[in-house]
Formats: sequence, C-alpha cells, structure tokens
Amino acid sequence: MKKQAALAAALAAVMVTAAGCGGNNGGGNAGGDSGGSGGDQPKIGVAIYKFDDTFMTGVRNAMTAAAEGKAKLDIVDSQNAQPTQNEKVDLFISKKYKALAINAVDRTAAGVIIDKAQAADIPVVFLNREPVAEDMNKWDKVYYVGAKAEESGTLSGQIIADYWKANPEADKNKDGVLQYVMLQGEPGHQDAELRTKYSIQAIEDAGIKVEKLEQDTAMWDRVKGQDKMQAWLAARGDNIEAVLANNDDMALGAIEALKAAGYFTGDKFMPVVGVDATAPAIQALQDGTLLGTVLNDAKNQGGATVALAAALAKGETPTKENTGYDITDGKYVWIAYKKILKDNIADAQQ
Repeated sequence: MKKQAALAAALAAVMVTAAGCGGNNGGGNAGGDSGGSGGDQPKIGVAIYKFDDTFMTGVRNAMTAAAEGKAKLDIVDSQNAQPTQNEKVDLFISKKYKALAINAVDRTAAGVIIDKAQAADIPVVFLNREPVAEDMNKWDKVYYVGAKAEESGTLSGQIIADYWKANPEADKNKDGVLQYVMLQGEPGHQDAELRTKYSIQAIEDAGIKVEKLEQDTAMWDRVKGQDKMQAWLAARGDNIEAVLANNDDMALGAIEALKAAGYFTGDKFMPVVGVDATAPAIQALQDGTLLGTVLNDAKNQGGATVALAAALAKGETPTKENTGYDITDGKYVWIAYKKILKDNIADAQQ
C-alpha cells in the first residue's frame, strides 16, 4: 500500500508540473486549432481570393508585417473559388477566432460571409474587393479597406493623355484620334468596370478624341494579357496607338507581346499603362517599356486591414485613434492612389 501511495503521489506531482508548464506557455491557443487568442494577441482568420495574384501577395506581406506584436494571423488561399472561401470562413468560426479579414472571391457573395460571422458574433473586415452597400449595412461590425477604383482609372487615363499631348508622333496615322486597346480584369468586378470607364473618360476630358479598337478581359493575368495583345497585334498591327490595362500583370503581358513584335527597340514605342505599381511593373518603368502605372498602396491596405481587425478582435470600435486611419461613414477606410512615372519611381518603392 505504501508503494501504491508513493506512486500516486509521484504521478500527481508530474501532472501538476505538466499543467504548470502548459500554463506558462502563453501561446498555446495562438498556434492551435482551438481558442481565439494567445496571450494578448488575438487570432484573426484571413482569407485571400488567391495567393498567386501579384498585388495581393504584396498585401499579404504587408499584413504579416503589420500584425507583428499585435495579432496572430491565419492566412489561407481561397484558390479563386467562392465555395472554398466559404469553407475557410466556416473553419475560422469553428476555431472561435476573434475577427475575420476577407478578400472576397466574389464581392456579391459577401452577404453569406457576413451572415455566418454575425451569427457567431465575429467582426469582419473586407479588403480590396468591396461588397455591395446593402451587404455592408447588414451589421455594424462589418468594415471595408480599399481604394476607389474610379480614381485609379482617372489617373491612368491622365498618364496616357499627358503622353499623347507631349508626343505628337504618338498619333501614328495623324487623324487626331487616339486608337487604343483595353485589357480588363474579370467581368463584373467593380475595379475592372470603373478603371475601364474612368480611364477613357479622363482621356476625353483632356480634349482627346478616342477610338476603341479592341477590349476584352484577361482576368488580371499576365499570360492572358500577353495572348490577347498578341492576337490584337496580328489583327490591328500599327493601328494601335496605346494600351490600357486594368492592372500591371496584364500590362506586363502586353509588353511581352509588343517586344516580340519589335517594339521598344530603336524608336518603335507603344505607351502602355497599368495599375498597382507592383515590383515587376517598377522594373518595367525603369527599363522604359512601361509608360506608367498607378500606385495601389498594398502596404497601407494591409496595414489598415490588420489595424481594424485587431481593434475589433479586442472588442473595440475602430477609430482614427486606435487604428491610425480615417474611417468614412463609420465603415470604410479609403487608401489613396498615386500616379507613378519613371521620374517618381521612389514614391512606389516602400
């Protein structure tokens, strides 16, 4: 009996010691599948529409940097599939995370995510792809971080207009009309629609007549942009006088097709404008193949998203004081765009 009592006492001591070690860890919940926070850092579930998007990679990196010391991020790839993203959200909710940050695959599907989050009382911050106003107004714990697409369209159009006015040789056929092609993002995406509309409106507002030769979607993708541009060059040749693209990846694809057709050697030049100011686009600016781009501020989009989500995860209402960002209409953080040309590249190198 004495031996059994001694054994029981020893086992009890081991169990107490083990419990003490676990309690001193402080980060067990932060890295595990259960519990919403570890120590003072809340766990935030982040779903990106797809990881291989160049701009969103910049946003992801910015979020990771901004979260240092503030929150634990669980960042997942929705693989450009809304059902997959919905499953990721379900998983975040099951793990009782304290907030969600969602880069929606389909902006019109945001209402489903909001309903799930509201039922679990988990605040949600959407980023980069703006839900429709009706969904944004469903709940007072829904926020959005992004940039106004019409502004980026206006600035990209102004870059082309300024070039056209400063370079008379850009009017190849001397008809006083700018013949252009347009590479669009995915159909129905608000950024694609507004960048397309406002870029052309900015050119016309500058007093320049335009003629659309070709316009089609390349789905934000560099290879698709190259394929479209190659086909247009085969059909239209030197009749094309400018290329506008809704993002840099498609613009860089167009540049590859143009290079293959003999452009950017000697005096054979084509003005190409994109949006985002990604690192590859900045390199193309330095190389003289990209005329201009528009800074879509990944650093501040990522930083603002984390700032709002972290405040919400702590049970706070986001304000300028606790996030560092102005909040419009109690729900929106707007990050300004900026024109980037070869002479102000430093403004985009954050």
